Amino acid sequence: MAGEQDLLATEIVNRGIESSGPNAGSQTFSVRVRRRLPDFVQSVNLKYVKLGYHYLINHGIYLATIPVLVLVFSAEVGSLSREELWKKLWGDARYDLATVLGFFALFVFTLSVYVMSRPRSIYLIDFACFKPTDDLKVSKQQLIEAARRSGKYDEGSLNFQKRILMSSGIGDETYIPKPVMAGENCATMKEGRAEAGMVMFGALDELFEKTGIRPKDVGVLVVNCSIFNPTPSLSAMIINHYKMRGNILSFNLGGMGCSASVIAIDLARDMLESNPNNYAVVVSTEMVGYNWYPGKERSMIIPNCFFRMGCSALLLSNRRPDFRRAKYRLEHIVRTHKGADDRSFRCVYQEEDSERLKGLRVSKDLVEIGGEALKTNITTLGPLVLPFSEQLFFFATLLWRNLFGHAGPQQPPTKPYIPDYKLAFEHFCVHAASKTALDELQRNLGLSDANIEPSRMALKRFGNTSSSSIWYELAYLEAKERVKKGDRVWQIAFGSGFKCNSLVWKAMRRVKKPARNPWLDCIDRYPTVN
Repeated sequence: MAGEQDLLATEIVNRGIESSGPNAGSQTFSVRVRRRLPDFVQSVNLKYVKLGYHYLINHGIYLATIPVLVLVFSAEVGSLSREELWKKLWGDARYDLATVLGFFALFVFTLSVYVMSRPRSIYLIDFACFKPTDDLKVSKQQLIEAARRSGKYDEGSLNFQKRILMSSGIGDETYIPKPVMAGENCATMKEGRAEAGMVMFGALDELFEKTGIRPKDVGVLVVNCSIFNPTPSLSAMIINHYKMRGNILSFNLGGMGCSASVIAIDLARDMLESNPNNYAVVVSTEMVGYNWYPGKERSMIIPNCFFRMGCSALLLSNRRPDFRRAKYRLEHIVRTHKGADDRSFRCVYQEEDSERLKGLRVSKDLVEIGGEALKTNITTLGPLVLPFSEQLFFFATLLWRNLFGHAGPQQPPTKPYIPDYKLAFEHFCVHAASKTALDELQRNLGLSDANIEPSRMALKRFGNTSSSSIWYELAYLEAKERVKKGDRVWQIAFGSGFKCNSLVWKAMRRVKKPARNPWLDCIDRYPTVN
């Protein structure tokens, strides 16, 4: 029972004066009780640390042997004077020339095989985020008034939406499709295709303009959209619109939730590794209107309050000449899936309500489940990115806690050392799901206000744009000209399933303020105080 209470947070809301009834004139208030993320300090699981070190050893054993070989060779050569070394080399060349040439040929062959067989680096050339036109801009009050005019919601549902919106962290400049504001039926194939064409083609037009790449040069296309999956697919829609080549490798990912952009990039990386000297385009979006819920069940109204229009498009390459013009190099991808657990599987679930109206049902346990997935993901990622000193402290205290941390029933358990991820990354792009989620993530990871600023500002300016939100956050950093050469960027997103996925990039150069960026007309107004 005590453990359950630790996951609860209370907040006093709706202070005021009772206007009618027997208690008229007296002060009133209500208390909101909600779940928090689990405390990572008390719940680190050793098996996920072991998994992270397993990844590290698999990829680092070859590099670990190189210093040893260099040390042995240096010791051998260092024992000889310059004259003895030259005499030895010249003597071997004179009397055993075949051996010397054979050894040299073997060395060149081994080096060539190593260079040719090692995976090519994956570069992010550039990316684009779609910015809708101003006639789609909607304030929180306008959204409530539109819901009232539609006649689909009772007064209780309207008040619930208003409370959620006012505490959501979303501002008054987000974007909603016109049919939603007009109270029309949005869940039609026509409206879905219209919204998809607007956001995807808008982002791709900007991407092709910024990079100078022709659509026919693209060899791999990956599109992710969780809710709207028509036939022909969205990837086929893009191929048809841009008249791409016939042998393009195209993929369409559906139902993967808000972390799908990381999954799409992982797939694109695999395709590029098996198809060298190629370009890959990844498009991440969600159709807001198609999934707009017109019913009265509160757990299904919540997505209406948070999700807004958005789309990102990025160009990846494994062509070695692109090293010079790339913005970022892909360092790590770590994916975590909690779908084996029934509670995690159903925490974000698309279904019909009692009136057979379709929507997304959000569980009250979402924040707790998301925290468990996040804990697993960052514990696995840690050994790949953290400095050795942080890993040493963390691993030592974790072992001590597991071996000796529960000595007696009256003795409190030893707290493990939680690594400082600010030592591993200069920039953080955390999926902008809601203000509550960002507050809890900041508290648990020990992030500063500056670290979480891109996520908070993206949520305020554009709302929850689903899988593309981490790219609006990176666009914010670029518009502020904060990304310097060598900086490491951590993008982390979580979504239905339940999944938590991480991307790590390294900046190849100082990123100047782009000529095209969704923040350019308002970047001077951010960050805001509230």
